[in-house]
Amino acid sequence: MPTKNTSIHGEWSSRLAFILAAAGSAVGLGNIWKFPYMAGENGGGAFVLIYLACIAVFGLPIMMAEVMLGRRGRQSPINTMKTLSQQESAHKAWGLLGWSGVLAGVLILSYYSVIAGWSLSYVIESVSGSLKGISGTQAGELFESLIASPLTLIFWHTVFMVMTMIVVARGVIGGLEVAVRYLMPSLLILILVLIAYSVSQGHFMLGVEFMFTPDFSKINQDVLLSAMGQAFFSLSLGMGAIMIYGSYLSQQASIAKTSFAVALMDTSVAILAGLAIFPIVFANHLDTGQGAALIFNTLPLAFGQMPGGVIFGTLFFVLLVFAAWTSSISLIEPAVAWLVERRGLTRIKASIICGFVTWLVGLGTVFSFNIWETYTMFDKTVFDLLDYLTTNIMLPLGGLLIAVFVGWSMRESSVRDEMAMSNPVLYQAWRLLIRFVTPVGVLLIFLNVIGII
Repeated sequence: MPTKNTSIHGEWSSRLAFILAAAGSAVGLGNIWKFPYMAGENGGGAFVLIYLACIAVFGLPIMMAEVMLGRRGRQSPINTMKTLSQQESAHKAWGLLGWSGVLAGVLILSYYSVIAGWSLSYVIESVSGSLKGISGTQAGELFESLIASPLTLIFWHTVFMVMTMIVVARGVIGGLEVAVRYLMPSLLILILVLIAYSVSQGHFMLGVEFMFTPDFSKINQDVLLSAMGQAFFSLSLGMGAIMIYGSYLSQQASIAKTSFAVALMDTSVAILAGLAIFPIVFANHLDTGQGAALIFNTLPLAFGQMPGGVIFGTLFFVLLVFAAWTSSISLIEPAVAWLVERRGLTRIKASIICGFVTWLVGLGTVFSFNIWETYTMFDKTVFDLLDYLTTNIMLPLGGLLIAVFVGWSMRESSVRDEMAMSNPVLYQAWRLLIRFVTPVGVLLIFLNVIGII
């Protein structure tokens, strides 16, 4: 058995701290901004059904595997995969899996920061009272004016990146853990408040029907790929975030229990977000397939009409920013940790370097909504291309390779030792999934999408 690796970055103070941090990574714009519009574009209930299946069959088993790799390696994803490849006598090419995760995190944060900047802008709009009594048309015009201004988007993109790097620079306990301790419970409370509003003022049962009545005619290869990609995006899988957070997890904590708690919390928030948003969509006769603008066209309507809307609207957009904030710090943490390990830089210097590179890449997303709007590659804008590349290709492929490495390249004695699952039946069920069901399922969807089968 190899010597246990140790982390130079610190450790979560408790199992609860890890759950909150990992949930903070998972619960973010992927749930509140992306999940509702993905469901809207892909037929509602049909997408939700496939999404939940993807969480159970692909997401949870791979999350457990990724946490296990992180705790086993106790380093950045790049060095973790390099170290474990050596310790498990696997091919050194497995080290590329760590690089892929770090790259995916940087690319996702580059456009994630721009979207989070929209939320920052809407905080100001809500505080100023601009949303009060706003109509559907006015909400659309407000959003269009925002994304049409590259200077405005660059400003908010910069503000959000600075916020992110300040937290990361402070380290595991002083930065990451403090940031998530209070913010995620607060966000959940605000979502429940919005659901209560939807029940009283929106077409709530239409929203429920849309979310949970599957139209099987909508299920095709595109829906399968989108649902699988969203499951990986929402759970922060394949981007190094869960692996690096796992490296800070105490040896006494149960990987299975903590991973299940994170997946349950993440999926619940995604469903609740849909139940909060779609009744408002139907009540105001809006299109459910509006795409990325859905949350910014619908929520202003709710807050503009409800009593105390200025207060609730401000709080919601502030907490939406916080949800994005806790996710963004996990996206850049793997790159920062690697620079600290590899180059011996302080966390402050490493954070500045990583933050600037990510900010620079993010300008492509900023311009894709305005001055580069007509420039496309493979019929996609820069934003759409980055979103498709990371969500539908890099994250599922990363998850597939994690499953293959854990299921086939690591010694079972090492896996069993690190997982430390007391129930042998559950361990064997997870091992069956991670070796056969999960990788085969992901691979079949890929082959179908590219037209081989």
